[in-house]
Amino acid sequence: MSIMVKGFKDLTPELQAFAGGKGGSLARMYQDGYPVPEGFVVLPSAFQKERLNDEAWNEIKVYLNNIRKNYDGALFAVRSSALSEDSAQASFAGEFETVLNVKTDKEIQEAIYTVFKSRNSERVKAYSSVQGMEQSHKIAIVIMLMVQSDISGVLFTADPITGSHTSMAGNFVYGLGEQLVSGESNAYPFKLMRPKGKYEGPSDFKKYASEMYKYASKLVKKSGSQQDIEWAVAKGKLYILQARPITTLKPGNPDTYELNDSFDGDFLWTNTNVGEAMADVFTPLSWSVIRALDEEQMVVPGYYLFSGNICGRMYSNVNLALSIYPAFGKDYKPVLKKMNDIFGQMPEEMNIPIYPYSGLGLIKAMIPGIKNTSKNSKEVAKVMPNYLKDTPNWCRSMKERIDRTKTNKELLDIWKEELWPYNCKALWVGRFAPRKKLMGLFKLNEELPKLLGKEDANTLLSNLRGNSELESLGPVVGISKIIKGELSREEYLMKYGHRGPHEFEISIPDPSEDQAWLEKQIEEFKKSDVDAEGLLKKQHTQYERTLKKLEERYPGKAKKIIRQIADASEGSYLREAARSEWTRVFRVNRAFAIKAGKLTGIGENVFFLYLDEVLNLLSGDESALTHIPARRKTYEKYKTLPPLPSIIRGRFDPFKWVENPDRRVDYYDPTLVTVNMPDSETLNGYAGAAGRIEGVVRVLINPEDGENLKPGEILVASTTNVGWTPLFPKAAAIITDIGAPLSHAAIVARELGIPAVVGCGNATTRLKNGDRVLVDGGQGVVQILDSTAAGVPISDQA
Repeated sequence: MSIMVKGFKDLTPELQAFAGGKGGSLARMYQDGYPVPEGFVVLPSAFQKERLNDEAWNEIKVYLNNIRKNYDGALFAVRSSALSEDSAQASFAGEFETVLNVKTDKEIQEAIYTVFKSRNSERVKAYSSVQGMEQSHKIAIVIMLMVQSDISGVLFTADPITGSHTSMAGNFVYGLGEQLVSGESNAYPFKLMRPKGKYEGPSDFKKYASEMYKYASKLVKKSGSQQDIEWAVAKGKLYILQARPITTLKPGNPDTYELNDSFDGDFLWTNTNVGEAMADVFTPLSWSVIRALDEEQMVVPGYYLFSGNICGRMYSNVNLALSIYPAFGKDYKPVLKKMNDIFGQMPEEMNIPIYPYSGLGLIKAMIPGIKNTSKNSKEVAKVMPNYLKDTPNWCRSMKERIDRTKTNKELLDIWKEELWPYNCKALWVGRFAPRKKLMGLFKLNEELPKLLGKEDANTLLSNLRGNSELESLGPVVGISKIIKGELSREEYLMKYGHRGPHEFEISIPDPSEDQAWLEKQIEEFKKSDVDAEGLLKKQHTQYERTLKKLEERYPGKAKKIIRQIADASEGSYLREAARSEWTRVFRVNRAFAIKAGKLTGIGENVFFLYLDEVLNLLSGDESALTHIPARRKTYEKYKTLPPLPSIIRGRFDPFKWVENPDRRVDYYDPTLVTVNMPDSETLNGYAGAAGRIEGVVRVLINPEDGENLKPGEILVASTTNVGWTPLFPKAAAIITDIGAPLSHAAIVARELGIPAVVGCGNATTRLKNGDRVLVDGGQGVVQILDSTAAGVPISDQA
């Protein structure tokens, strides 16, 4: 016998799925001790062929009479609770009917039918169409005791327009809340200021404010989303009447892969650094593996170091980390200054939105993450000596084992017991191995320019490989060695086959799987007659000259600086080596995914599942497969977007942004008047690698088009990672939209002695193929000398 009616206190988690958004939410709150009025839910199974089942109606009367016993003259509210209503994707606020102040059984039965039939109304169909949802709705119905309110109101736990979490904002009216919704009465605004809930507003609600703040904060924490709460005060008691996610702040719909973390609040995002290494539009599987790794190392709650997802692109959240300092009464600006070397300079006029953390609350929330970090940092010190040596063989052996796997269970066990733990180990090694040694690099980057000027400082930092070989230089130097007969193709692929422009998108093959890639690079090197090793030697000579100048000018300081350079060199080597081995381990996840696709019969569709769904699929749960077509469609739509701004503040819709002809391409901040950068003759970025050179521009969208770059041209790209470095020796200079002084591209360009200006923000839109420019890498400036190709789209330029 099917269950047709259930009270709030008895509605189990299994049944809540059939109780709709409102019914499920009220039941959970009632069971968790929130002050929710008594009530019950009529489930969809109570209706057959548009008629209320007789047995269900008898149950309804029993529930009504039990409430009437406790409340003399009880009146009831009959509300819709469609299964799609009050969800994270759509609220349907006011679209279905609600009937209030009903008393008799006959009135209540009529109200039930009124609400039930409203699911087929024209307004519900229209709203469903706008939301891209089916227009037929299964509906449950909530019947609850009417609260005869003295004060009624709503509370948004975050600003529904800007997304700011600084305060919770509300309105109230005297009497029933319907006057607030209909606009019949003047509303009185109030605020509950985070982090302690300080009340700002009319005095009549002040005595209930701290209780309201406590309940609202608890709801946000438990639900994981900002809430739109309806409440009432009657006879001196506060009641919660309804709570649903603020749909304007939804970060997306995982089912369709429509994800945009910028919608979740007023945060500051950047893809400098992370966008350089992870430049692709990510498939759901690649992104979910990165997110899972991010959560593994998370210390600040909700702060994803490199896996914020804005329409398939990776972004880092900057302001949550900075907001820790004001929570403890400290200035964040010195930290921001150091972060600028990695994430680039924030626009001077941009205000950093400070998240209103509670210092005590933050300590409690961070303790588990701090303990985990401390444990893993100690572990890294133990494993580091053997990790770099052992990992290549481990990865090769693991790929072979995965290839031999015959059953789903065997593959699942490999993931859980070996591959995922090694992913985590590789991540922690990459994070901690070079940290102490690299601190000197940050100091040098700050102090040397003051001592020697930008260009000489840049030259001294151009020998970070020291007596070793930086891993990011390996792919480009390795190709030169193949041509000279010093390295075989097989040896090259064993050492560097995991490195490429799409390292962290596991749906794309890497050079080890594509022999044609290496042959093409060799052919291009031979054609252009470049000598990467020769460039390194030339730059080393310049480094030694500058070092001698330092010793002559500052004999007292030279020894200390040389020691710092040696430490920075060792730190850079370890950083690059650890990063390379992490990448090698990450690429093994591709072998796992391909095998999972084969064993389950879904092939490359596996890349459109999230990690947990792939694991569930291997355990026999195929429910996620229905989402694959929608996710593919979203993924293709995201790929049509141009590069997004490298800095994003607040809620950002790239599809609206791209329609604006006056948009800025370097940053987005709705709190500022942002007109596009003027067509000046100068582009400003960061000093990436010293040197002044004049030449002709070649704009490339991706490194696969590298054959279009002619020797001596100036390479202009949105960003460059290790997959671009084989092109560097051909280029007279490098210009990028995204980048910072200590980014990989800047370091490799310095080592090769190729002038580079990184982080210009709008170089790929401002410059066209054939433009003649002067690149001053030491000063971080690009001067446009002759814009002969102005106005010609990149796609139309030879």
